[in-house]
Amino acid sequence: MPGVTVPGMEQEPLGRRELDILALERRGFPGPGAKERAIREELGLAPVRYYQLLNALLDDPRALASDPVTVNRLRRIREARRAER
Repeated sequence: MPGVTVPGMEQEPLGRRELDILALERRGFPGPGAKERAIREELGLAPVRYYQLLNALLDDPRALASDPVTVNRLRRIREARRAER
């Protein structure tokens, strides 16, 4: 049944786009604008949309299971920025 989570039932794995977003976040970028350029060229996304997808991905338990180091690092950064406001 769609939308129903049953204990022990496998969740769908992350899609290609979600995995590509996590891979991009693992990389370092040499200077200002390099990351935004990579987002546009490699993923075909506007940076605003990329960050919307990334933020949603950080709350997805599948992302945490797939790449816990990256997801936890990004969650810490997000929480620190929220605390500054």
